[in-house]
Amino acid sequence: MSNPEQPLSPSMLDTKKIVKILPHRYPFLFVDQILELDLEKGTIVGKKNLTINEAFFQGHFPEAPLMPGVLILEALAQTGGILVHLRDNRGKVAILLGVNNAKFRRPVKPGDVLILKAAVLHLSSKGGKVAAEAYVDDVLVAEAEMSFALVDKDQI
Repeated sequence: MSNPEQPLSPSMLDTKKIVKILPHRYPFLFVDQILELDLEKGTIVGKKNLTINEAFFQGHFPEAPLMPGVLILEALAQTGGILVHLRDNRGKVAILLGVNNAKFRRPVKPGDVLILKAAVLHLSSKGGKVAAEAYVDDVLVAEAEMSFALVDKDQI
């Protein structure tokens, strides 16, 4: 996925702005910041800082803590959900319908900074699909295609 033509500031969307878009809250909010956004191209780059204090590290191999793969997918889905919301779908929430071609390539550990990239493959008023990739230190750690339905926030 390419970088947007117009890079934006590192705090383009901070957590305060993200919680106005996503219905998720701690401990299930997995996007800390949106670093880049290109609505014309349909791409977004988000970030999740991982500390040993994350609740899942306490129980997911405590002697050698790893971020569960399904939570990496959730972080990617949330990043894609922000993108879809900002592309003329305000008032709607992207609800995950399916995950295809998911691959986990490297473990994600406490102290890592997870960079979350998503690009729209298809989008309509009822739903769509995004391609998503997660990186740590410029190394691909996970990828997937995710399909979703768009639902009015008041229907959840």
